[in-house]
Amino acid sequence: FGSLIKKAVTISHINQCHAQIIQSGLSGDCIIVTGIIQKLLDFKAATQAKRLFAGFRSPDLFLYNALIKGLKDDPLDSLNAYTALLRVTPFKPDNFTFSSIVAAFAGFPSPGMEKLGRLIHGHAVISGFGSEVFVGSALVDMYMSFSWIRHARKVFDGIPEPDTVLWNTMLSGLVKNSYFDDAIHVFHDMVLSNVGFDSTTLAVVLSCLAELRQVSSGMMVLALALKFGCDFNDHLITGLVKLYSKCGDISKARSMFGLFINPDLVAYNAMISGLSCNNETESAVHLFHGLLSSGCRVSSSTIVGLIPTCHPYGHLELTQSIHGFCMKSCFVSHCSVSTALMSVYSRLNELNLARQIFDESSAKKNLASWNAMISGYAQNGQTEMAVSLFREMQKLDIHPNPVTISSILSACAQLGMLSLGKWVHDLAKSENFESNIFVSTALIDMYAKCGSIEEARIFFDAMKEKNVVTWNAMISAYGLHGCGNEALRLYDDMAISGISPTGVTFLSILHACSHAGLVEEGERIFSSMVDDHGFEPTSEHYACLVDIFGRAGKLQKAFNFINNMPIVPGPGEWGALLGACMIHKDIDIAHVASRKLIALDHESAGHHVLLSNLYSISQSYPQAASLRETIKKKNLMKTPGCSLIEVKGHTHVFKSNDLSHPQLQSIYSELEMLVWKMKDSGYIVETLTALHDVEDEEKELTVKVHSEKLAIAFGILMSGEKEDIRIIKNLRVCLDCHNFTKFVSKITERAIIVRDANRFHHFRNGACSCRDYW
Repeated sequence: FGSLIKKAVTISHINQCHAQIIQSGLSGDCIIVTGIIQKLLDFKAATQAKRLFAGFRSPDLFLYNALIKGLKDDPLDSLNAYTALLRVTPFKPDNFTFSSIVAAFAGFPSPGMEKLGRLIHGHAVISGFGSEVFVGSALVDMYMSFSWIRHARKVFDGIPEPDTVLWNTMLSGLVKNSYFDDAIHVFHDMVLSNVGFDSTTLAVVLSCLAELRQVSSGMMVLALALKFGCDFNDHLITGLVKLYSKCGDISKARSMFGLFINPDLVAYNAMISGLSCNNETESAVHLFHGLLSSGCRVSSSTIVGLIPTCHPYGHLELTQSIHGFCMKSCFVSHCSVSTALMSVYSRLNELNLARQIFDESSAKKNLASWNAMISGYAQNGQTEMAVSLFREMQKLDIHPNPVTISSILSACAQLGMLSLGKWVHDLAKSENFESNIFVSTALIDMYAKCGSIEEARIFFDAMKEKNVVTWNAMISAYGLHGCGNEALRLYDDMAISGISPTGVTFLSILHACSHAGLVEEGERIFSSMVDDHGFEPTSEHYACLVDIFGRAGKLQKAFNFINNMPIVPGPGEWGALLGACMIHKDIDIAHVASRKLIALDHESAGHHVLLSNLYSISQSYPQAASLRETIKKKNLMKTPGCSLIEVKGHTHVFKSNDLSHPQLQSIYSELEMLVWKMKDSGYIVETLTALHDVEDEEKELTVKVHSEKLAIAFGILMSGEKEDIRIIKNLRVCLDCHNFTKFVSKITERAIIVRDANRFHHFRNGACSCRDYW
């Protein structure tokens, strides 16, 4: 009967066997009943298995363990079997009991399950199994599934002699939670501890190096495998497919895939994912169709690999087709699939579709789902929604991981919410996330974009390990604050440290040169990028050099540079030139630049407005009026100016001529008082770009109620004496507002930090950090 039970392939076979067992008088045999229950649980017939167990009079510990393990798809059923073992039997749970019950909770990460999982851990410790290697592996896996890395590490460190399985569990958990650098350190410790690693170990390490894009380190791991005689098996080949794919060498990934005689589903998944992440979407879909045609059952991992998360643009229809397939085949209920769909929809700015999937998976949401939705809101500029969702996550007691923290720090950076950013920083400290490279880089970016460049540098210097993204973040931060020389020194330090620059590095350092007026240095960096580092400049790099020449007043040089570019100049280059013409009031070149811009982007009102303002400044009023009439006729909409200020943890947004704020009267009274005091100190309202067909008094009124002036007046009203005021503005600060803020900083003896569309301005004692060069 034992042999028949093992060979059964349907529930009908099991029922027939069971009938014969009853007829033979063996229904009380514990070994046979255990075999039937195990088989029923394998066939997902949990109700029938529980009914058979309930009617059996003399279960032993082995049968209880089999039931607890088999009911892992419903951890509460598994828990009921465990509590019954404690309550109604004389048996004591053993290492198999605890590993099985813990494994059940590992599959269902949610606040309630996390608490029960910790209670089970306590039972294991009290029962003397807290440091047993078999139980330890299950506990590490459970805590990793909850993203409780510290708890997992504590369990791991408490095992006197961890075996290969436990090391592998620790490694794979770190990789799944994006702790790639930590995983490499753990592998290093594993090698030094002389514990034998296997192909599973190396496959996990290769997938980790794939995420870090370190193909050379991957070759070192492969050499290590060959040196120690590891089999060059399917696990390793699959790991190499992932490594080459992630590092952009799809031809080598294909070669590795070709080594399989009969590739299994995991290998197919790796190749489909590799093709998709290298923008070979058609090939990925073709391979997927071939897999379906062969009769092979695909898995949720297959679908996740097929969804174009890396290159979503232009693939909305494909994503919707995959979504439909997932709904028909019930794959949409898998967290990994729904999360991947949310990520793609978010990147395609289809946030309603992403949110619909998020809300519909309410009972099955894991941390990755929350991260995808928060990140989607943050990346699409809906930062308040990102912050709101993060607060909701906190209320539900869902612990964040480094991805969550990085996403919410990005939202804080966009909003300029320094107090919230500091609170998130404290949260990162309490969760031991500060050392994570993604979190630390996000912290540098947050402090810089919230106006605290000094804190960003302190944190940068305190980091033990820095990658190229970290260096780029700090160089970009200096550029944003107009600290060009500091950015150049940091660029030199980066070269000394052995980190190779990327295209983003050069873009950041060129921006820094532009904002600081470092023309010769900018030209040198641009030449070095091409001649010494072999980079092909993009349109953004060319636009930066145009901006460097233009801001410095070298308009003819900028114009000639554009005309001699090896690529067709776009809106970036002509826009930079037109902006420079506005600064230096060059009507002739502005005419050419504006015509080019309007031809490239005739729907944009900004180019028309800029040229109209330039006409007003040069007193060419008929042309200015004609251009404004064109804007009205074409119904072009100029982006309205708005300014954001954070006061006592709450954000307040002001628009020009704002009449909606509840403290409206006090704000306008404060503004009147400030202007009156400043005029006594020599302040004159700058009205050059105001409408020319109104009286001077009306011109003053027009510029007096710009959004940043209202925000500054509100900030003075609501903050303590001499407290810093921080403003975030969506447009470039105008000449009058810049002058106004200098005077306010002097008469109120306050530091006022303004982030406009281009850079930061630090106003202190009547002067600005930009030295009027913006």
